Amino acid sequence: MPLTDFGLDELVGHRPQSAAPGDFDSFWERTLADSRAQAGDVRVQRVTEQFRLRTVEVDDVRLPGWNGEPVAAWLLRPRGAEGPLPVVVTYQGYGGGRGLPTEHLFWPSAGYAQLIVDSRGQGHDTPDRGAGAGEGTQWVEGLMTRGIEAPETYYYRRLITDCALAVEAVAQLPGLDPTRIVLAGGSQGGGLTLAAAGLCGDSIAAAMPDVPFLCHLRSAVRISGEGPYMEVVKYLRWHSRHRVEQTLATLDYFDGVHFAQRATAPALFSDGLMDPVCPPATVYAAFNHYAGEDRSITVWPFGDHGGGYGSNPPAQLEWLDGRGLTPKP
Repeated sequence: MPLTDFGLDELVGHRPQSAAPGDFDSFWERTLADSRAQAGDVRVQRVTEQFRLRTVEVDDVRLPGWNGEPVAAWLLRPRGAEGPLPVVVTYQGYGGGRGLPTEHLFWPSAGYAQLIVDSRGQGHDTPDRGAGAGEGTQWVEGLMTRGIEAPETYYYRRLITDCALAVEAVAQLPGLDPTRIVLAGGSQGGGLTLAAAGLCGDSIAAAMPDVPFLCHLRSAVRISGEGPYMEVVKYLRWHSRHRVEQTLATLDYFDGVHFAQRATAPALFSDGLMDPVCPPATVYAAFNHYAGEDRSITVWPFGDHGGGYGSNPPAQLEWLDGRGLTPKP
């Protein structure tokens, strides 16, 4: 597999112009305020024994999300750890949900609490009730074009709202330190990490977006060769005479570059230079626009969309340790 777009020397300085819509901030302020007004309580149930784990405690959680609808999550903690613990809020890749607790043992094994947030309409535990008649009735398979006719009806408005409100719900969960919230995720989860970092401001201590999806979207749908961006390409093949600018204008409200321009927490990105799904130029567009001064990126020169695979989490641990976000022994 060849390099996807630019070489590293070109990527380092790649900072394309990307202006957010004029009402970007008010759109998101209104969106979050409307869902907060309908939010119920966080619900927690201890389920450790169902999974026969001896070193990790597991809680099945329901968080208030978009429109007050419950969002499923797992809360994992090292058994017997004395809190409050730093917590890694984890968002999921495209097409996946929270899965099972036994799939998420890395962070609690390293001493952290972890909140694994389900993706509505993608996992099995959080339905996307917003996808009804009149909302994306001409969308293609997948989720990238669901409701894309307008920002108000677009699928990612609901999902990003869930992710931002999950950060706010941390304060209601037992044993967690709301001053040490770390956001993390790969691919779609990386894009959601950037969105929540931009929306939650000082509420988070760090963000770690890996090979982030949903970045520099006007370019991404033109240069990506694989993956979910191709859903938008297929949609625009059908509607290219009438809906190109309307579609791209909707995507502008959900672009990781625009969230990065508003995010200030320390951030560790990662990127695979042979990634055909999230081309490196789109990742670097977000990285080079990131507003926080403490930002760095782990580059995997021969990495595809998996980035550094199993080598990446130890690099994240080292980076967190350098920012005082390591759990107490």
